[in-house]
Amino acid sequence: MESELRSIGELARASGLTVSALRFYDRCGVLVPALVDPATGYRWYTDDQIAPARLVAGLRRVGMPLAGIADALAHRHEPAVVHRLLDAHQRRLEDGLADARRELSRIRALLDPEEIPMTTRLVLDRADLAAAVDAVRFAVGADPELPVLSAVLLEVDSDSVRLVATDRHRLAVARAVGKVDGPQVRALLPAGAVDELRALLDTGVGITPEAHLTVTPDRVEVSVAGRTVAAATLPYDFPDYRRLLHVHVAGAPAYRIRVDVAALRAALTADDVPVLVREHDGVPAEVAVLGLDDRGGLRVVEPDEGPAADAVRVGVNREYLLDALDAGDRGQLVLELDGPITPLAVRRPDDVDAYSILMPVRL
Repeated sequence: MESELRSIGELARASGLTVSALRFYDRCGVLVPALVDPATGYRWYTDDQIAPARLVAGLRRVGMPLAGIADALAHRHEPAVVHRLLDAHQRRLEDGLADARRELSRIRALLDPEEIPMTTRLVLDRADLAAAVDAVRFAVGADPELPVLSAVLLEVDSDSVRLVATDRHRLAVARAVGKVDGPQVRALLPAGAVDELRALLDTGVGITPEAHLTVTPDRVEVSVAGRTVAAATLPYDFPDYRRLLHVHVAGAPAYRIRVDVAALRAALTADDVPVLVREHDGVPAEVAVLGLDDRGGLRVVEPDEGPAADAVRVGVNREYLLDALDAGDRGQLVLELDGPITPLAVRRPDDVDAYSILMPVRL
């Protein structure tokens, strides 16, 4: 039988993995040898394991996390599943590269601020920018001990500005596309300045469809119809919000449910809506429990109602969910659920750039 097997060294040469890497993936249960000699502990592999080992080697070279490698290997005969894993990892890499570029630009400006201008000018549709502000404003934090969260992050890319807000329990992201002139830049705008900006955007209705922004790391100016709002930015490093996004987009959600906003809002605000009361930051908060009806739709369930064997129950701060529904500002939204401890996403069905994520409440 040994003549039909490959030694660990032979598999290493055939796959591009090192012997130590093969031992590691064996210990992790990702790539287990076909036979282990009980006397020597030496590992033996079959020819059929060469292709999986090469897949592992390729994923390892592009930095795929161990869990992703295991998933890809488990579904290697399901190309659509593996392609989704690869797409999600590529997005992580691209986001990481964009973050690195922004950080390097910031470091260069710190080293020689006189020679490297960091002023970026944008021309955006006024209504699009207003909608982006409305989509994230509800998630701005109010804890005086965490001033970095009492603000909205502006991330300017080559053709758009992304707005991000979080209070640790919920996260909202939106994007407005426009003309950008200048380097990529990040700026943290205080909540008060965001509110002034939002009020200014309403003044341009019927006069001009455009809003003009000038963004530097320490100052933001917005002009609409001849009026300008300017504010100093906050000197803090905003949390790495993409970590939460990466966790959430690592795979397709178990449930992706289109909901009628008015109907769900009515169910959540009914006089007899069943809720749990849990303490949130020292203050009692009402928790609604979401489940599925017999047609796979979303409903508010009794807190003590057990889920069906193939269904799910998710507890969520009722006020936070209502805020997210209002920020969606559409007749229909899509809710994505994976389980009782996985963040719940609220998305617009026709806008992949605007969504919010709510942390679940353990039931």
